[in-house]
Amino acid sequence: MSLARDVAALWHSRGFRQLTYQRLLSQGGDGMFQVGIAAAFFFDPTMATSPEAIAAGFAVLLAPFTVIGPFVGPLIDRWQRQRILVVANLIRVALVAAILAVLAVDGPRWSLYALALVALSVNRFLLASLTAGLPRVVAPHELLTANAVLPTLGTIAAAVGGGIGGIVTFIAPQASDAGLASASLLGACVGFGLAALAATRIGHRALGPAEPLEAGELGARLRALATELADGVRYLHARVTPFHALAVMAAQRLLYGLMFVASILISRNVLGDPDRPEEALGAFSIVVGVAAVGFGLAAVLTPLFGDRISRHRWILVCLGVGAAGQALLAISPAPWALLGAAVVVSFAVQGAKIAVDTIVQRDTDDRYRGRAFTLYDMAYNVAFVGAAVIAGLTLPDDGYSHLLMACVAAAYVVVALVWVRAPREPSAAAERA
Repeated sequence: MSLARDVAALWHSRGFRQLTYQRLLSQGGDGMFQVGIAAAFFFDPTMATSPEAIAAGFAVLLAPFTVIGPFVGPLIDRWQRQRILVVANLIRVALVAAILAVLAVDGPRWSLYALALVALSVNRFLLASLTAGLPRVVAPHELLTANAVLPTLGTIAAAVGGGIGGIVTFIAPQASDAGLASASLLGACVGFGLAALAATRIGHRALGPAEPLEAGELGARLRALATELADGVRYLHARVTPFHALAVMAAQRLLYGLMFVASILISRNVLGDPDRPEEALGAFSIVVGVAAVGFGLAAVLTPLFGDRISRHRWILVCLGVGAAGQALLAISPAPWALLGAAVVVSFAVQGAKIAVDTIVQRDTDDRYRGRAFTLYDMAYNVAFVGAAVIAGLTLPDDGYSHLLMACVAAAYVVVALVWVRAPREPSAAAERA
């Protein structure tokens, strides 16, 4: 079946259409929010001027989510996921409004970090709910195409939102440092509000879970959190294929994170002028926009090869493509190399992610999906923070090192060699337990 026919079949599903509208609006707002946060934290010439400072910023924003994140996993398995989408987006509107207020009064930097941390944590909660609910609105045989189309459209929407945020950063009045971030953050507020509105059109029980949490059970479930997550880890490990898929996702995320941090510094110091933050942010916005092309190609090509190549083999292909793309950046920090690597590596990362999402959804029982994707998010963020720490320890101030970029390319090859030996079929033992 062709991609066009696959997408047409999916589009006939009302639930899939509603998730698509919600995800496009939500992640379009994400893109603008990320540009606003980048402008405030990573392109302000008075701070985050070195790899160590940028690594510290990522650690403050993302590392605590490994503590916060697990508390939402069991709830995703028990609260109605449609309600999560509505409430989470409204909470983000309030948080971004608070960030704008802090910027307007030149409030303490720690308060910005705290508000951004909560907003990013809510976002991961929201995306985990979307992913866990997707199998409820599409047929099992359509999951691969749905995973190619929906998350990738969301990623492209985030890139478009980031591009819009970069444009308004140039044209908006910038009477103060806060002006660099405020216009993009205002756009994010609008996106999140529209996403909340779109989520109200989804059926209250359409996304599951089948057995929602009763009010009196909440305290007991939270007290049982450690046991439930440990049970989720044991289940995924016994099921085999989801566990290995999460491991390869984390490895690829770490390698991608190294390139991402390097791209921020290269945009500031090689492509732009560090003393002109709007110019450096514009250069980075171009890199992010070009990366969206790679995400789009992954959405097109992954389903086309879905009937010909197994999910396991497709991940292997993507790791090889990632090694080739990273090799471009090992050659030169010139714009052609950075933009070329952005397209190729983004394709590789997104193509593998589509396959990993499908494996986890397909081989994980609905009772465990919320916990599975909470563990997914934990691994995702830990890997990125690890990448930021490694970058802070190894990258020069301008963000470019031939040796490190070559080592990252070689690491893709090593991960591929390990993945070759990963199991391809889930174990039935976990389902019998």
